[in-house]
Amino acid sequence: MDLQSELNRASLFKNLELLANQVVEGFISGIHKSPFHGFSAEFAEHKIYNAGESTKHIDWKLFAKTDKLYTKRYEEETNLRCHMILDSSASMYYPEVKHLDIEHLNKIGFGVLAIAALMNILKRQRDAVGLSVYSNSYHDYYPEKGSERHHQMLLAKLSEISRDSEPDRDTDTYTNLHLIAEKIKRRSLIFLFTDMFQTKTDDQKLFEALRHLKYNKHEVVLFHLMDKATELHFDFENTPKRFIDVETGEHIDLYSDAVKENYEKGITEYLEALKLKCIQYRIKYVNVDISSNFAKVLNTFMTERQKFL
Repeated sequence: MDLQSELNRASLFKNLELLANQVVEGFISGIHKSPFHGFSAEFAEHKIYNAGESTKHIDWKLFAKTDKLYTKRYEEETNLRCHMILDSSASMYYPEVKHLDIEHLNKIGFGVLAIAALMNILKRQRDAVGLSVYSNSYHDYYPEKGSERHHQMLLAKLSEISRDSEPDRDTDTYTNLHLIAEKIKRRSLIFLFTDMFQTKTDDQKLFEALRHLKYNKHEVVLFHLMDKATELHFDFENTPKRFIDVETGEHIDLYSDAVKENYEKGITEYLEALKLKCIQYRIKYVNVDISSNFAKVLNTFMTERQKFL
């Protein structure tokens, strides 16, 4: 999937530039108050000096050559540090879609496209974004940066993930969320995209791993991705079908109507327990139907960004 072309096709994203500008204008007053302005040893670029700014970081050597005032911008200077976490296990590639595009998305397709859209906004605001990808192991870690090279590298990785024809079958969310939590050192706004399906640990341990993401005063948003028609309401044609667990390979043959009521009851109880734990841990829980548009994701981002700053 070509992420940028699909973003351009999405009606919601055609006004992405305008949306990003509105976000900037809405938070402009908080930018200079942000505790996350800093200057690391990694130089990024020069920017024009504006009257009233601190003169501490003016490049006087450049002034001597050009007779113009510029300040040095460093990699860590940013309004916001944002870290995206993506579950790339086999269950995230459900439902099976031959050619991913904006009208035909599975969970992984929705996740990578949503992350790409958020990255576009973050890029325009000179915010720093990082990415972690996991399934049965912790595959990829990219620290938060705001450069164009970093942005393109993340887009390439997301495109690669969306096209993976042989994803890892099982998920070890418990172990990997703990590892990711240890990696993110500086306070960040964390977005986790997952279907929350796993078999290796009980639910309580999984909830504790979510709690670990909150350490270091991070703000955490869980985007719980589901194909609601089938995964929540078990809407299948009532004919004999074989249902296969894409992660364990186990299967069962049955009529969907025979288990529909009990299935809905069980999944609803799990969702309620998950929501309650998120409330308890002060994690923003957002249930997302992958057949819907991205408005919920973008609206949540803007709300949480305002709270974060």
